[in-house]
Amino acid sequence: MPGKLIIVTAPSGAGKTTVVKYLLNTIPSLAFSVSATTRNKRENEVNGKDYYFLSNEEFKIKIATNEFVEWEEVYSGKFYGTLESELKRLWNDGKHIIFDVDVKGALSLKNKFPEKTLSIFIQPPSLEILIDRLKKRATETPETLNTRIERVTLELSFHDRFDFAIINDKLDITLQTAEELVNNFLG
Repeated sequence: MPGKLIIVTAPSGAGKTTVVKYLLNTIPSLAFSVSATTRNKRENEVNGKDYYFLSNEEFKIKIATNEFVEWEEVYSGKFYGTLESELKRLWNDGKHIIFDVDVKGALSLKNKFPEKTLSIFIQPPSLEILIDRLKKRATETPETLNTRIERVTLELSFHDRFDFAIINDKLDITLQTAEELVNNFLG
């Protein structure tokens, strides 16, 4: 029987990846769903571990052949998605699956698997703090930073569509709250 789904979503820079890594290290029954993307690989990222890096052509072929359970064009020409084969692989390993996905992808997954999904939205303490975090990352050009900031405003408006929203003001409290929510959901 396939396991449950834990969806952690947030605008870029709000802390969802930190929360997901913590939960993976704390709850042994969880396994990470590696998303596919067409964005460029960053220096420290590993194909098949952080993302499946695909060309736009490869991604579009997988869309046409219905290989995704969800996908989005998050930024112009930059696609992200969850491969059905990834879910099957993790469920065959007897795991519950945790996702680190954008807001629209999270809603798609929640709608596709409503009975077996816990969705958690990580909110920044404020828009200003979030923008500051994105700048400090130093992974963006001024153009991509502006694109991310525009998207953040839209994504923040979705927080009430998820099972829980956690304001990531104090990281230790955020991590503890997320762990409690997930443990309660998994039983």
